[in-house]
Amino acid sequence: MEAIRVLVKKIDLYGKLNGHDGCVNTIQFNSSGDHLVSGSDDRKVMLWNWATKTLEFSYPSGHLDNIFQVRIMPYTDDRKIVTSSADGQVRLGLVSEYSKVKTKKLGEHQGSVHNLAVEPGSPHIFYSCGEDGYVQHFDLRSNSARKLLSCSSFADNNKQSSSIIRLNALVIDPRNPNYFAVGGSDEYARVYDIRKYTWDASSNLDSPVNTFCPRHLIDTHNVHITSLAYSNTSDLLVSYNDELIYLFEKNMGMGPSPLSGPREDLQNLKEPEVYSGHRNSKTVKGVSFFGPHDEYVMSGSDCGHIFIWKKKGAELVRLMVGDRHIVNQLEPHPHMPVIATSGIEKNIKLWAPVSNDVLPLPHNVEEIMETNRQGREDHSRVTLSPQLIMHFLRLHRRQAMAFNERRYNTADIDSDGEDEEAYFLGLSGDDEENPSDCNIS
Repeated sequence: MEAIRVLVKKIDLYGKLNGHDGCVNTIQFNSSGDHLVSGSDDRKVMLWNWATKTLEFSYPSGHLDNIFQVRIMPYTDDRKIVTSSADGQVRLGLVSEYSKVKTKKLGEHQGSVHNLAVEPGSPHIFYSCGEDGYVQHFDLRSNSARKLLSCSSFADNNKQSSSIIRLNALVIDPRNPNYFAVGGSDEYARVYDIRKYTWDASSNLDSPVNTFCPRHLIDTHNVHITSLAYSNTSDLLVSYNDELIYLFEKNMGMGPSPLSGPREDLQNLKEPEVYSGHRNSKTVKGVSFFGPHDEYVMSGSDCGHIFIWKKKGAELVRLMVGDRHIVNQLEPHPHMPVIATSGIEKNIKLWAPVSNDVLPLPHNVEEIMETNRQGREDHSRVTLSPQLIMHFLRLHRRQAMAFNERRYNTADIDSDGEDEEAYFLGLSGDDEENPSDCNIS
């Protein structure tokens, strides 16, 4: 048995990081791998020493709603942390050497901002995508946000009034940072070349250079993309809501306009690898590669399990209970066989090859996968458009936000003056009220 496979089969719970007062929606290791940052429904950002399982510091982000994404800017000594939220804001946390964090708003979308992507190796440049369909470009040297493009439906591209694609996912190709991919409220993953765009989206058409979609999902109109991931060889991993996960090689693309060419051409495309057994329905779940050469694929599931498949062949090799409810996010360590996960529970779990034994799949693996499959098929009989799904999500968030406003005093996160605030680093947070429930978002 190959060495990496043995390590994967020995992965078990290493520890838990407790401190958040709400669902942990986002986690990320820094580039060196010694720290882990997290963001939560409690609107706090926390920086952890994961190896010792200790909290270095935490601070209120300044967001008015659940944090959906947090990213440490590389080569900043972990002193610049960017966040996005259901409140539509993109914010920056500046950590000073005098134990003080100052936050400020960098930009804003109309609607939730689900994803941020940092340009590989850049301490200054990152991108955001939101439910308003826009991709925005940020450069911390200028503290400005510029709209690159507005993503619209292919079917409406020739019409005066186009249908906006609400974006959930944004990833940058690590081999060529000029290319980035987005996914959202339809079936297509779109790849763009930033060199084709100026800094004003109003003067640019929505012009992807390539698109990816499984053949059987074309024109289905009842699926949407929750997450994307690039491998170190530019393969694109696409996770669909209440569908499956697909791995596309670069030569599997349908070109910039998938509906304009002959359908016979699509039939000649090579089929992507498919990963199944999990269920991705109730929340916006991440997907990720794992291993020194991205040999494995990982996903959470509505059943509370962590699924790890062999990338080549899609064999399920590890199945672990990761949450009492739902596992949403999985973050691989950049250099070690360590995984951080989060879900509906208010903690972060750490996984490493600490077992003395090679662990088999659980005895009820077939039952778990069959239950997920049956739930997916039952749900597919009720056809909901992506627009209707997003409407229900926004309605839920507004109700949750109204509920929270009745329970919280938001004065501690209201920005003064130029929408900035300062907060001295603290670990206890005893003077702040805690959320009582997690919001599924």
